[in-house]
Amino acid sequence: VRTREVWVQHGYAVIIPDTIDHANLRGHRSSPEYVAVVMQLADFARSQASAPVFLVGTSQGSIAAMNGAAQASPGLISGVILTESVSVIGGSGESVFSAAPEQVRVPALIIANRADRCDVAPPEDASRIAAAMQNSPDVRVEYVDGGITRSPRACGSLTPHGYYGIETQVIDAIVQWIDSHR
Repeated sequence: VRTREVWVQHGYAVIIPDTIDHANLRGHRSSPEYVAVVMQLADFARSQASAPVFLVGTSQGSIAAMNGAAQASPGLISGVILTESVSVIGGSGESVFSAAPEQVRVPALIIANRADRCDVAPPEDASRIAAAMQNSPDVRVEYVDGGITRSPRACGSLTPHGYYGIETQVIDAIVQWIDSHR
């Protein structure tokens, strides 16, 4: 949410969904019900602009993005970007591996921050996530290193887990990848 303007400056339209009545989505992002919501959002994006749609998910959101990429109808989305992906089962009871990575058939970018200390998103799992997307035509892993810690929670958005302080560097890498897959 805090980087929305940076995306807009790069010429991208951004949809940032919220939950109904601030409902907790933990444990639901890999479900068929939630993928239906993601598909509705992708359909909405396509109705607003005749441009490729890419799903981007960070942390728990990477589960939803993986689920969407795995279940999307051919041609609906052009790719998926997973950042600081939850790859270890924690309090939510799910990870990107719960969202059928073997069914992803679009290009995928995985970004992992070597400075991330979140226990459910270890950066060394990025290659394991990539290997699980065996049917993607192109999977790339990119590592970044850095960030500022302004939160006591290692998995907080104001830490290296949320790319705090290096947001522009990460967005630039994602934009470069998207531009090469348009």
